[in-house]
Amino acid sequence: MKESNKRIISGLVFGGLFISSLYTHVSFALLTFIFGIISTNEFNKLTNQKGIGYYLVFSLIYIYFALTEYLLNINNQPNSWFNDLKDTLLIFSIFVSLFLLRDLFSTKNLTSILIKKYFRFIFYITSSFIFIYLIANFNGFYDPSIILGCFILIWVNDSFAYMVGKKFGKQKLFYSISPHKTVEGFLGGLLFCCISASLVSRYVDDSISTSNWLTMAIIVSVFGTLGDLIESKFKRESNVKDSGKIMPGHGGILDRLDSIIFASPYIYLFLKLI
Repeated sequence: MKESNKRIISGLVFGGLFISSLYTHVSFALLTFIFGIISTNEFNKLTNQKGIGYYLVFSLIYIYFALTEYLLNINNQPNSWFNDLKDTLLIFSIFVSLFLLRDLFSTKNLTSILIKKYFRFIFYITSSFIFIYLIANFNGFYDPSIILGCFILIWVNDSFAYMVGKKFGKQKLFYSISPHKTVEGFLGGLLFCCISASLVSRYVDDSISTSNWLTMAIIVSVFGTLGDLIESKFKRESNVKDSGKIMPGHGGILDRLDSIIFASPYIYLFLKLI
């Protein structure tokens, strides 16, 4: 089977599985948790991290935030302390993401000090899946339309960046990290992502204005592309093509979710601002 056909089929299966999980709060929370565990495994392989501690850390932190958010929502009990905790998680996540961005422009390998690995793991991998969950519960109750809209924007951006780049790409975007990404591909993804924002605001989630969805499309395109580049650097340092093999044509779950993993804290921050 051609690689492009494998990519389409596995992408459709992934999309169908994700959309199906949105039907109930429990199924969405469970699938996000499973994707997080798989991503933890793939990230550990990329960064040569071993031990059950990473899985325990992810599980405990994710379950705590998800369960607390769920209980507060169903009881309609806003909690300032928990909101402060979420804000603290957001601040540290953005702080770590800025250091990951800095490392894109550094010729040195990412540091391998154990404490930094845990710090990076918690506020890069773990927190991102927490924010994916929190985005779906942002209005004080489970409403999958916002996170569905975000994933649609990411799928559109990734798909058209790939197609436009393959057809018209000439100017390399970041050759030393990802030689196949082009400026033309990035701009094509951004253009169609912004166009799709109008459709998302009309047919997926109208609780957010079209102009705000347009801003979210820019956030998704820019930070999603940066997230893809950051994961590419991890893979380049590990001398591997893909983070895993669970999705034929795509690689691993981390390969498929690298955009939303990096972008989710910024999407959550934007939602708080509006």
